[in-house]
Amino acid sequence: MMKAVQCHAFAAFSNSGGKPQLLKNFNSLRSVLQMDIIPKPIIEPNHVIIETHYAGIQYPDALQAQGLYQVRPRLPYIPGLDVTGVVIESATSNFSKGDRVYATTTQNGGTGALAEQTLVSAESVYKIPDNVHLSECANLGRNFFASFHSLKTIGEIDENSLVLVDGASGGVGMATIELSKAMGAKVIAGVSVKEKMNLPLSVGADRVFCYGRDRESYKIFKNEVKTACVELGHESGVDTIVDVVQGDLFEDALVSCVRPLGTICLVGFTAGQKPIRPGLLLIKEAKVVGSIWARYANENPHQHRKNVEQMVGYLADGSIKPRVDRIIPFEKYADAFELFEQNKGRGNTVICVKQEPSHRSKL
Repeated sequence: MMKAVQCHAFAAFSNSGGKPQLLKNFNSLRSVLQMDIIPKPIIEPNHVIIETHYAGIQYPDALQAQGLYQVRPRLPYIPGLDVTGVVIESATSNFSKGDRVYATTTQNGGTGALAEQTLVSAESVYKIPDNVHLSECANLGRNFFASFHSLKTIGEIDENSLVLVDGASGGVGMATIELSKAMGAKVIAGVSVKEKMNLPLSVGADRVFCYGRDRESYKIFKNEVKTACVELGHESGVDTIVDVVQGDLFEDALVSCVRPLGTICLVGFTAGQKPIRPGLLLIKEAKVVGSIWARYANENPHQHRKNVEQMVGYLADGSIKPRVDRIIPFEKYADAFELFEQNKGRGNTVICVKQEPSHRSKL
């Protein structure tokens, strides 16, 4: 038997009989999550069992436990897309017992990582270089995969590109900055409050501006970005926008900042979903593309593996500085979910199930 965190109900919906109803006041995530004792996984062909050391938790994991994410698992389920640890059993020649690995639980709907052991398809497992601590790569999927898909697969950026990312103090936002810089591009970052501006600067953003929370501040932000575009040699606007905020910011500022025939990648909508008027896109000649890396990964597994290996290479050679911003003990798992429930999540948040030996640690 093993310990695992399980979600037993969706916090945003009523749990009474009949069709679930969206609640006006959501239940707390702490009230629907529970540490349980469940059977250990059994090995399957072309799978590995990982002794979990670290599991990444981000905003989508909180949304999923509320029942508001695009993938709604069957209850009860074990949260967690990203897992790092050591292989303890393998049914494939590609991995051996003792290998240090990172894996995603994509084939399980992005669930299953928050347990002492995790069964994962070998197609979703990657060896981690010895100079990278397991805690520092435990959010690759939620953060870096989404960013890479937006920047490279959709945006096709290169060393001559200018990227704009909002929500830039969050996990996806900071990953977008790091990947853009690793690919040689310039980056303008946007944050909601001035107190968050240092985080994007710490990972290499060329410019950081605050867009605030109202239309007047959005207008100021738009003008600041346009000025920065000129200063950075892109008078017609940014080439690619990675948007995790949407809401009114999209129409009031972002559309005006992209160059003609530029691309806006929709990754999320932390400010809520607002209608997009096609007339604005027509006048601007802008492309708006939804960005979901998991669909692409499932349909293009070989290219996806190359993409991930490129990201792991960036970690190994220092193009991306391996880091973890917050480590939370397994027993205090609910604290990690509450950070995002209360909109306090910043950078990479990781739950430690079992510490990696200290001789590898730089923390």
